[in-house]
Amino acid sequence: MKKVIITAFTLLISLSLPAQESIRENAEFSGYVRGSFQGFSKNYDLTNVFAQFALKGKYSGKHTVFNAEVWFLGGHHFGEFYNRLEIMEAYAGYVSDKFDFIAGNQIVKWGRTDGFSPTDNISPRDYFFLTSDMDDQLRANLMARIKYRITPSIDLDLIAIPFYKQSNYRFDLFDMGGMAKFGKETNPEFSFANSSIAGRLNFELPGVGFSLSYFRGYDPYHGFNLKGIELDLNGPNPMPSINYSSTPYRKQTIGADLAIPAGSWILRGEAAWNITKGGADSLFIPLPSLAYVAAVEREFWGIMGIFQYIGRYTPSFEPIFEPQPAGTDPDQVLYYMSRMVDYQTRMFNRKIFGQQKKSNHAFALTGRKSFAYDTITAELTAYYNITSREFLLRPKLSWTIADNLSMAIGGHIMTGEKESLYDYSAPVMNGLFLELKASF
Repeated sequence: MKKVIITAFTLLISLSLPAQESIRENAEFSGYVRGSFQGFSKNYDLTNVFAQFALKGKYSGKHTVFNAEVWFLGGHHFGEFYNRLEIMEAYAGYVSDKFDFIAGNQIVKWGRTDGFSPTDNISPRDYFFLTSDMDDQLRANLMARIKYRITPSIDLDLIAIPFYKQSNYRFDLFDMGGMAKFGKETNPEFSFANSSIAGRLNFELPGVGFSLSYFRGYDPYHGFNLKGIELDLNGPNPMPSINYSSTPYRKQTIGADLAIPAGSWILRGEAAWNITKGGADSLFIPLPSLAYVAAVEREFWGIMGIFQYIGRYTPSFEPIFEPQPAGTDPDQVLYYMSRMVDYQTRMFNRKIFGQQKKSNHAFALTGRKSFAYDTITAELTAYYNITSREFLLRPKLSWTIADNLSMAIGGHIMTGEKESLYDYSAPVMNGLFLELKASF
């Protein structure tokens, strides 16, 4: 750790020396220090409290580019103290007018809709890194990326990801009845056969922007597999322990997105056909489905509004039914218990995948308005899932105190029917947040 800090500050000093004038013309060095607080959830007085020092370095030459961002973090996270170093991005590459080749840790976002993007399969997220900015949850993948500009308005983007990285769910923090235990994650072996590839043909035309995309590999948004059932015989009342492991699945995604300016409106759309195998038999694999988003953006009375409809259609969906006890014989009781565990596991994964029913329907609305010469911005996002009857509300107020100093305050409120994902999440993730950030 000490060597990393010394190297970072050596770079800062070297970039400020007069002898490096020719380099500084193409180099950028920046960063920020942030103090962040989130608390007052049902289960935690202090949910996520941390201090952060971020360093960013960027260089672009005639045919050379590199970019790096390093986070130094220390704080208190869901009842545990921590200090860690995270390399958010670190990549280098060759660039030209027609062709780019970039390799290293990169964060890539695809799609033209905000918040809900069915074609965004590249970068995983840490859903339990709670800050005022949802994009802070994005995590980089080690990848090789090629971009070829066919014309000034058409480009082809190709990505190869050799190693799989999961998104972070942390369901181990939830109260799910006491018997469910979430152990170490299960990842595919490191091999070329388990790598992921993706491609995107993007068009930026005067009246419309759209793209066609393809992904083949392991989905960062994984399911949970049943690893076994153990019976603790210690004590007067033996209790079973149902052991789960986050487990990825392979899929192919054929996607498309578009954005069309129409006067004072912007119309956006995105859709992805997800092709999976084994979903009817395996517990942690979703059924093939079509995910889609339709959105409109427009400013009303100085308020920028974004309305989204989010849907999912699962054509091969078949309902599953809760098993009923067959008798009191020990063998019948054990058989009933195994069927019940299978049923509960399937239902849990269907909630994660949004496949509780054949069609899933949800709406999201975001409003944003600036005040005081754009130094204060008020934002409110509301989400409601009609199918699962889950609701989320996220208010946020941002204030630019000085040129390089800002503050954000807000909240995160979710609720849902009993045993829904939001019902499990609310006691952990609901609360208020406050951040102070100084940039340089």
